Amino acid sequence: MELLLDAPPVNALGTPILEQVRDTLRAAGDEPILLCGAGPAFSAGLNLAEVASLSADDMVVFLDLLEEVVGLLYHHPGPTVAYVHGHAIAGGCVLALCCDVRIGSLGRHRIGLNEVALGLQFPPRTEAIVTRQIPVGARHRVLLGAGLFAPEEALSLGLLDELGGRDRADAVLDGLAKHPRDAYAATKGRLRPDTTPSAAVRQAFFDEVVPAWTSDGVKARIRAILDRR
Repeated sequence: MELLLDAPPVNALGTPILEQVRDTLRAAGDEPILLCGAGPAFSAGLNLAEVASLSADDMVVFLDLLEEVVGLLYHHPGPTVAYVHGHAIAGGCVLALCCDVRIGSLGRHRIGLNEVALGLQFPPRTEAIVTRQIPVGARHRVLLGAGLFAPEEALSLGLLDELGGRDRADAVLDGLAKHPRDAYAATKGRLRPDTTPSAAVRQAFFDEVVPAWTSDGVKARIRAILDRR
């Protein structure tokens, strides 16, 4: 099945599209999934206008929704392939990293995790997943450098698995889908242990992460980005 991120113009991840993705994943069973974006972008990240408008209480709800979507996609028992044909920035890159395989097209688009540049900390499940999915040797550059990379460099850093078009992404998913579903799900489950945060980590989320996301400094940086668009 195709899971299409469709929120023009750049598929920014606000509450409505996150809820749609969550509901689709809940109902997907163990179906193979091709994750892709509508139009010219894969996803340029979270909906910054919504993020900048949220109170602390509303931010908890929003980030919990994001964490649920990330967890559902990462732990989906069936094969998942991301076809990254356009910008995959911040939250968009996170969704791609949740997939089993990432196929990226060539082009002028950029891929990366720029949260640190905005003064943001990852929510706990998201942090656990991106840390697992990025090769050890690239983590400092990708996470601390907070850069955005051309597809060729993203490939060298492990943000993509290979370069190719939509036909290649379809072919990779078809190949994975030929494996017996129960064996695939069981093996994937062992490779991807539970990412549910502990009570202590959850408390740190309330004490440290949410205040960072709702701070005046972060909101000012977000407004500056929105003003340049």
